[in-house]
Amino acid sequence: MTSKLTIIAEFHVPGIHLEAFLAVCAEDSRQSVALESGCHGFEVLSSPEDPNLVVLVETYTDRAAFEAHLKTPHFAVFAQAVKDYGVKENTVRFFNRTTP
Repeated sequence: MTSKLTIIAEFHVPGIHLEAFLAVCAEDSRQSVALESGCHGFEVLSSPEDPNLVVLVETYTDRAAFEAHLKTPHFAVFAQAVKDYGVKENTVRFFNRTTP
């Protein structure tokens, strides 16, 4: 099934918590792709220009699949890490796929 929804989320992570936050993101990514039929991809990116910038690029079948993701135990761990590590959400943008 073709993914129709892409989410790009940017976070600023305090340097002291960067490694731990990246580990939480990696686990959220792994479990999302493995356990959620509506999740077709989940990349965790870091910037060589700004090492405290973490970008998540996630693809889902539709908005309902993304909403289901927000209710998973692995997302709850991610959301708690955002709070515990003082991570600032810069932007979260939603895009609809227009070409293959």
